[in-house]
Amino acid sequence: MLDAFALPWNRARSYIHSPDPDYDAKLAVIATCLERARRLPETEVALYQDEATVERHPTLANAYAPAGSRQPLAQRSYRANTLTRLTATLDVVDGRVVAHRRSVINVKALVAFYQDLVAAYPDATRIWLIQDNWPVHTHPDVLVALEAQETPFPFHRPDNWPDQPHAWATKRFGDLHLPIQLVPLPTYASWANPIEKLWRKLKQELLHLHPLADDLPALRQAIDDFLAAFAHASPDLLRYVGLGDVSMAC
Repeated sequence: MLDAFALPWNRARSYIHSPDPDYDAKLAVIATCLERARRLPETEVALYQDEATVERHPTLANAYAPAGSRQPLAQRSYRANTLTRLTATLDVVDGRVVAHRRSVINVKALVAFYQDLVAAYPDATRIWLIQDNWPVHTHPDVLVALEAQETPFPFHRPDNWPDQPHAWATKRFGDLHLPIQLVPLPTYASWANPIEKLWRKLKQELLHLHPLADDLPALRQAIDDFLAAFAHASPDLLRYVGLGDVSMAC
């Protein structure tokens, strides 16, 4: 009867709407960073950055199986569903990926990753790091390791966080002056970050229905091997994430 009123029975999806008043302005800044990296590849680098969490247990997905057989199975472990945390960057010019795997991503892990980024691009005088608005990205203990930030957009942090770096962070990181500029994405706009498609590729090619729930070291090694395959220029990955055509990126 409801069909007559054009009211089909549909599955719901999760949804959040958090309008960013600087949405267009942030995308314009990002486009400028991409243009500079493509025009000045010897000295400027633009990287999309993101984190991902991988569970020990396989993710569910459709799979082929012989007709009449039981449905495909995702074999879980009796062990705790241990989490593995990843952080990575995607080079907008050549598709190169720099990645770290950790049990937790915190201030110290981020600064160590940023130091490796600078080492990976030794000739770069400016690294534009395009990232989402996770507050840890702009923790004062992280910012003290970087050059002075030039973004016109405010950094949003929890009210109970300090607005100055801790003494230990200043002592440990204060002399680094890493040539990294943080470039914020619009809030809740994961579609504006092409590296999200790298995580999708990881899930599709490795994590869906994987058989390694009882062998966490092997699972982590498989993740490392997957990401290492993009440690050098990868035009195919650029096309996959939608950056192969410059017009798509801007």
